[in-house]
Amino acid sequence: MNQGAHPEDKKIVEPKHRFKLKYAARLEKFTSLAGNDPIDQLKFMADQGFAAFEDSNMQPRPVELQEKIGKELTRLGMEMGTFIATKDLEKPTFASGNKDLRQKVLTDIRAAVEVAKRLRAKWFTVVPGTVDHTLPPDYQTANMIDTLKYCCDICEPAGLVMVIEPLNHWVDHPNMFLHKISQAYQICRAVGSRCCKILDDLYHQQITEGNLIGNLDKAWEEIAYIQVGDHPGRNEPTTGEINYKNIFKHLYNKSYTGLIGMEHGNSRPGPEGEQAVINAYVEVDDFEV
Repeated sequence: MNQGAHPEDKKIVEPKHRFKLKYAARLEKFTSLAGNDPIDQLKFMADQGFAAFEDSNMQPRPVELQEKIGKELTRLGMEMGTFIATKDLEKPTFASGNKDLRQKVLTDIRAAVEVAKRLRAKWFTVVPGTVDHTLPPDYQTANMIDTLKYCCDICEPAGLVMVIEPLNHWVDHPNMFLHKISQAYQICRAVGSRCCKILDDLYHQQITEGNLIGNLDKAWEEIAYIQVGDHPGRNEPTTGEINYKNIFKHLYNKSYTGLIGMEHGNSRPGPEGEQAVINAYVEVDDFEV
């Protein structure tokens, strides 16, 4: 039996680590230690003490697998984190106001609602496309607000929250419309719905604007989800310049009970690299309260 497998007697093993915050591990993060089967990976995550799970690529996965994962998360007492509902890195899906692009977004959102039901998910991610270079920024902002309101009409009856994610301009995504926390805050305030909030990915924001704790505080009422990755490298905490121990202590002191998605790679390959990821979270979660 691999290290991620459990007997089929419904027994839940006491977790190896008791984290103060709810870190959401990702599918295929621990394949060397847990094997390739997604269910075994979930069991391994639970054994290690991770309270949640997220998977950006969940939407295109087979329905049967989505349902199986949803049931296993419930059995393990884990939460489902976010997954990507709609994303386009080449077209101005939100900024342009184009009706055909808007309909494509709304089709994606309707499909994401069904995925969320299978997974007992509360959130999904919206990546709102590129800049429209034919329009001034204020018109693009208005178009995005309008499209998000249409999305809210779909999310509201299902009780779901879409989290809009600003992506950095300087390293990974140079042409994306949404790139700053203050910009996302302005848009969410204008939409004015509990169904439209911010995903604050601290890796992206360290590159774009820094001031991570300051922006967390200023935009706090509109932030529903947090993701992490160190910079440079976008690997686990402790491998770059971000002081995640201080940030996690700050979140704890603010009584943050949401999820922290492990949206990063492993700095080293194989089982040693996967254990290093676990060790990094043990280290940064070890702050005084």
